[in-house]
Amino acid sequence: MSSKDALEKGLDAIKDAAKNVKDAITEAGHRSAAEGEHLKRDVAGDEMTVSEKAGSMANQAKESVLADVDRAKRTVRENT
Repeated sequence: MSSKDALEKGLDAIKDAAKNVKDAITEAGHRSAAEGEHLKRDVAGDEMTVSEKAGSMANQAKESVLADVDRAKRTVRENT
């Protein structure tokens, strides 16, 4: 392996680490938002209309999916 190959491999590892950190942070944000939607329904309870509850549940599902996507991106990056 030439020093150029080693340098490129090292730079790729640094780029992957930075992407992993970014994805972990955004995953945490999405998971927090999903939990926030759930807590909002717990607190507001019967004061929310059916459509408000449905919207909150949809937001929670969306945020959970986005968090799973960020986790999957890290997993793929780690396994390649």
